[in-house]
Amino acid sequence: MVASPTGSGWRPTAGARFFCTAGRGLEPFLMREVRVRLAATQVEYISGKVFFTTCSDLNMLKKLKSAERLFLLIKKKFPLNVSSVSKGNIFNEMQRLVNDGPESWLSAISIWKNLLELDAKKDKLSQRDANPLKRKVGENDVTNPKKLKTEQMQELQESRECQPEKQMEEETAEQGDFLMNREKSQEAFQNEVVKAADDPSQKDLTFRVSCRCSGAIAKTFTAQEVGRVIGIALMKQFGWKADLRNPNLEIFIHLNDIYSVVGIPVFSSFLCRVPLASRAYIKTAGLRSTIAWAMASLAEIKAGAFVLDPMCGLGTILLEAAKEWPDVYYVGADVSDSQLLGAYDNLKAAGLQDKIELLKVSVTELPLPSESVDVIISDIPFGKKFKLGKDIKNILQEMERVLHIGGTIVLLLNNDHHRRLQDCEQSGIPLNSKGSPTDEPGIEECLSPREKTDLSDTVSSSSEASSQGGLDKMPPVGSLVPVECYQVSLGRTEAFICKYRKSHSLGL
Repeated sequence: MVASPTGSGWRPTAGARFFCTAGRGLEPFLMREVRVRLAATQVEYISGKVFFTTCSDLNMLKKLKSAERLFLLIKKKFPLNVSSVSKGNIFNEMQRLVNDGPESWLSAISIWKNLLELDAKKDKLSQRDANPLKRKVGENDVTNPKKLKTEQMQELQESRECQPEKQMEEETAEQGDFLMNREKSQEAFQNEVVKAADDPSQKDLTFRVSCRCSGAIAKTFTAQEVGRVIGIALMKQFGWKADLRNPNLEIFIHLNDIYSVVGIPVFSSFLCRVPLASRAYIKTAGLRSTIAWAMASLAEIKAGAFVLDPMCGLGTILLEAAKEWPDVYYVGADVSDSQLLGAYDNLKAAGLQDKIELLKVSVTELPLPSESVDVIISDIPFGKKFKLGKDIKNILQEMERVLHIGGTIVLLLNNDHHRRLQDCEQSGIPLNSKGSPTDEPGIEECLSPREKTDLSDTVSSSSEASSQGGLDKMPPVGSLVPVECYQVSLGRTEAFICKYRKSHSLGL
């Protein structure tokens, strides 16, 4: 089943089985993304998880934008029956996750080892070809910032950027030492893991079990109890050694009323836990990056387009869009000095300060000609710090004015905003209340053109029909026609990603 790692492009010959965790409501975006970006097959979902088979290499897996974490799948089984069975029998059922079909465990370990080897090789190559620590401070590091469009913003930025050169040198040297030491530790850790996994008996492999329980089983057992049972079974079956602090291998288990899933986290270790949703290029986090990418993926961004976020905050949506679709003119606007400064810091950290222009203006008074913008994407503020209330209709009218005919608006709305727009429409936007991935975003719209696969006319037309079903009967908001709407989770808050298209000029 597994090909030997004969080069930097190693991949499983028959495809490996993976699953990703996703925020609630983002499953349809992730399903489309793995199909398009990874050419994945056997794509299926359960709430919060998407399963798929792919032959893609590690570099492609790292590019997933709508996933939280990636796991190599070991087993997916029916849920454990805890209703009328004794604890002893349930413990035996748990142990069968290990004892039944041990070859699936050994196969997964082999694939996981090869993934680690490939990752280590590519890290060495990238460090050799371009080591950022060799650059001298002050040499191409200080760039002229794109000036914001108000004197206030210029003064604020200048005051923040004034640092003594000696202090900058010291901070850079300290950062370089830290990065070098961390890289050495990670390299030693990977070598140790590969060595242990290479041993045919795998007796030197150390592990730890991370367990999550929900539903009926969580009322009967704690996660610690389940982890202990699985751990003992692994030690007896394979001779592995438990190590809770610094193991070679982490085993992830999720037990609930729908399924029992066992997997290995791919892009994480106990030295460096970095989930896919954590963006290295974002200095200060704002909107969840997976939500921002999902919004941008709906917006039909094309090369040469004018894309506006009139309430950009820390600029997360524009950052996600610019990383995926670079050949576009991006503008972010906000009335808050602190938000714009945070956005500029993020742009500079991502190296996009020359790709995205920032303006200090009100969303209700945009200094743009009518019908001049191709795409508008925005997170309508509804938190404790920034709130709009009843202004949502006035804001939408100004967006409608600057958007050209055929242009697209994608908004993130809370329940109150969504309800106000529904009242404005005198009808609800079609929405699956459970956020089911049956109505998925158009596959051509999810990714940049360079990553799209060839699709038959039948598939394209069926996708369009799925997303358009019933929408032609719904009245628009002015000239804005509802196209798609998805209910998503922001943790404790529910929200809606809503897409509109402008059908005609306001004067008609």
